Amino acid sequence: MRRRFVIEAVMVATYGQLLVPSRPVDFVLPYSTIMELYDMKDGQEPVMDDPEDDKHVKGKIQELIAFFEDPFNRKKIERSLQMPWRESPPLLLNDLVQFTVVHAVDNAQYGEYFDPVETELLLTSMKLNVPLLSDQFEFQDKLLEAEVPVQVYDIEDYDFAVEQGISASDFESMRDL
Repeated sequence: MRRRFVIEAVMVATYGQLLVPSRPVDFVLPYSTIMELYDMKDGQEPVMDDPEDDKHVKGKIQELIAFFEDPFNRKKIERSLQMPWRESPPLLLNDLVQFTVVHAVDNAQYGEYFDPVETELLLTSMKLNVPLLSDQFEFQDKLLEAEVPVQVYDIEDYDFAVEQGISASDFESMRDL
């Protein structure tokens, strides 16, 4: 069974180990995070602190953009953009990794506490009942403070999340404690 995670597209480019999981995974990407890749690729702001790492990650961002711009993948993505919360058909990267693009819509429910991309990530996680994968401690802390009912894994726990994880039913029963 494929493990699903809601994640920002740039994290897939930044953390190469995400693309070599021990089990099949499906990365659910809000469409707005794919659009952020273009800003990061063309922007003057470094993505990484180290210049060599920054150059490498920007190259990976370009590769990911090329993957999404492939005519076959682009057509699948465009279908998902026809309706709010529609999921694209799977975009297959390899035997173990696939992407699902979601036309997430920020409904301002959490807009005062989270930025628009964070809001789309958490709403996508809530709507699809899929755990979030993040490397941003501040975002994770805000999720806890706001008592947002989503399951979140730190990027450092990715291997655990893929191998064992916590099922949605386990998560629901833990929230009641």
